[in-house]
Amino acid sequence: KPSFRQENLGEILRQSMFLYEVSRPDILFECDVPADAVQRQCDRRLLGQALSNLIKNATEAVERRMEQDSQSPTGHVWSRLTLDAAGSATIHIEDDGAGLPGDRERILEPYVTLRRGGTGLGLAIVKRILEEHGGTLSLGDRDGGGTVVTLILPANGPPSATADSKDAEDG
Repeated sequence: KPSFRQENLGEILRQSMFLYEVSRPDILFECDVPADAVQRQCDRRLLGQALSNLIKNATEAVERRMEQDSQSPTGHVWSRLTLDAAGSATIHIEDDGAGLPGDRERILEPYVTLRRGGTGLGLAIVKRILEEHGGTLSLGDRDGGGTVVTLILPANGPPSATADSKDAEDG
């Protein structure tokens, strides 16, 4: 069960990107977060796991594209955190990798994978973590090739976090 606390989303995103950045100097990682902290009720461990999984997928997609295209010896993974007027936080994870299949919604289902040796659980777990946080996950094509994964976390936080916070205040 998630344990919700007030956390800085930008810091969670930067840490998740950093883990892959240090291990892959041949891939350029860019992380764009607002200067002011974007606070949200979330489970830091679970949200970090979801972001790390998405960044890992992006890195592997870039690797596949680089193997197929010897003319392009480098790749890119971008992440961006923004707030909309209503206060919802949006995280985009983009890559210039191999792209998505035509039947992309299926890869969110358990045991559906594009990789040899993959379990097909990664995106299903990410989707579940986002749902537990009251958020959504969508997949799309990046202009110029690659993939864009969009996570939206509502301003009011996850439904269970509001109840947990109220219980803690009343207790």
